[in-house]
Amino acid sequence: MVADVWNRLRTAAPRGTTALIADSALGALFLALYLAERLVVAPLPSASLPAALACGLGIAAGLALRRRTPLPAFVLGATALVAGVVVAAPSVLAPYANQIGVYSVGLHATRRRARWGLVLTIIYIAAYFVAVRPTPRPASIGGVVFVWLLTWLVGYGTARRREEQLAARRLMRRQAVTEERARIARELHDLVGHTVSLMLVQAGAGRRVLDRDPAKARELLLGLEQTGRAALAELDRVLGVLRRDSPGDDGETGQPGLAGLPELAGRMTEAGIEVRVQIDPTPPELPHSLDLSAYRIVQEALTNALKHGDATSATVTVRHDGGSLDIDVRDDGRGSPPGYQPGRGLLGIGERVALFGGTLWHGPSGAGGFRLRAVLPLPTSSALSPAGAAASPEGGGPSSGDGPSAEQEEPVT
Repeated sequence: MVADVWNRLRTAAPRGTTALIADSALGALFLALYLAERLVVAPLPSASLPAALACGLGIAAGLALRRRTPLPAFVLGATALVAGVVVAAPSVLAPYANQIGVYSVGLHATRRRARWGLVLTIIYIAAYFVAVRPTPRPASIGGVVFVWLLTWLVGYGTARRREEQLAARRLMRRQAVTEERARIARELHDLVGHTVSLMLVQAGAGRRVLDRDPAKARELLLGLEQTGRAALAELDRVLGVLRRDSPGDDGETGQPGLAGLPELAGRMTEAGIEVRVQIDPTPPELPHSLDLSAYRIVQEALTNALKHGDATSATVTVRHDGGSLDIDVRDDGRGSPPGYQPGRGLLGIGERVALFGGTLWHGPSGAGGFRLRAVLPLPTSSALSPAGAAASPEGGGPSSGDGPSAEQEEPVT
């Protein structure tokens, strides 16, 4: 019961607030035990009791602030520890609180401050053994020095490993974003090449009928203009995201869209996850890049559900309200732990959603599985896809093929 309450508080509160609450509870626990020691277990004379209690309060405050301000908190606690043995008999509990402070300096302080913490640790150890009476044997002093320095070293080494892991995660994120941008760029290259070819055909047809059929030429020129506007709208979306070219090709030749979701569901069912697809009966005419990105988002979400969530079933719902395309994918897998970090697949989905200025949310679903929802704004009528903006002079239109692909934190936008 207590663990459930703590998990809810930990996931609802900001990370810094949660740490402060935990450290404050640790300080309060120490203070309660310290009072019990000084008042009940080993009572102090009334003359030295107020000063000893003040020192205990300082040590407790150092514990409460050990992650917020590691080095000042350590200095406060260590000073209170040394003062405590000057004004009263040594406490059994206080040195252990100081050891926690030493560990916290190594773990939570910056490199420079952590190294200063090591120097101050040696100084405070020396001051403690000068002040304490009776003076311990040299072997005992050496043991304390060894344990305290080892404690600092463990904290400092853990902090450096965390820094390396964080740097590796950041590198992975950058690589995932770069790879996804490269894939989007290749897909856009195919789209623009197709659009330019269509525009050349329309321009040539208009030139041939310009003299004998001005009305037909006007119609072809209008289609040419609409096709060009659609291509520019596609480019405008991508150029705001892509910053540099990326070499390589993954071998994909087709450009699937939402119409290919039933086939994708069939392949995923054969792979081991039963997929149900619900699409609005009259989907809007989408630009090729948006249609393709919607397909890839669903594909990635289903791959994650099968590969990482151990899901046995999933539901894909695609709706539109005239102004946006709403994609909702839910599964019955094991969900995600609190504070999970998105992997390559989710980072790639986020890049696609950002391309169109949409919003993305992913996290645990109410049924215990995982849910991903992406809302992609639909373009205005002036930015229709080249496929629907104009027909070819012979009356036909462009087409797109189907092709598979797959890959693998809180709400994100």
